[in-house]
Amino acid sequence: MAKARPVTDTERARVRDLHAQGKGRNEIAEILERSGRTISKIAASFDPPLSFARAAEVRVATEVRQADLADRRAALAQRLQDVAERELERVNAPHKYFDWGGKDHNYDERWQDEPTPADKRALLGVVATAIDRSLKLSPPKDETGTEEGIALITNLMSGLTAVYKAQQGKEADEGA
Repeated sequence: MAKARPVTDTERARVRDLHAQGKGRNEIAEILERSGRTISKIAASFDPPLSFARAAEVRVATEVRQADLADRRAALAQRLQDVAERELERVNAPHKYFDWGGKDHNYDERWQDEPTPADKRALLGVVATAIDRSLKLSPPKDETGTEEGIALITNLMSGLTAVYKAQQGKEADEGA
């Protein structure tokens, strides 16, 4: 095992100067081509010992990063709400269906007054997923009115179910 080279007074002074410049332990170790452990031993030998603890700076940086992430989550939650609202509007809106195929590879399109029940179900799935993810990213802070919100959603789902059932009955009558 190789014997460690002794620490010189010049290196000790250099550690103190680099520390005063705000350099961290690992950065000083890299500059002086020494191990982090050696730099820690040198720092501990001073009276008072040099500290590489930057807890306050780390705490502030962490708080800033957390605030930035919270802002990004809120923006993403807003975008998901926008998706939910846009897709919900499409549930009863005219819908274009298209087909590309056949032996001549023809393109065909047609408009219907509203999507088929299966497409409505798919749209509502997108709406539900977008709302769910939005609420997970940015839960409501004010819980007042929760019961009213649940009642509103229940009524909405009941209405959509009635429309779906009516549409199913209409298609069954047309097929007979």
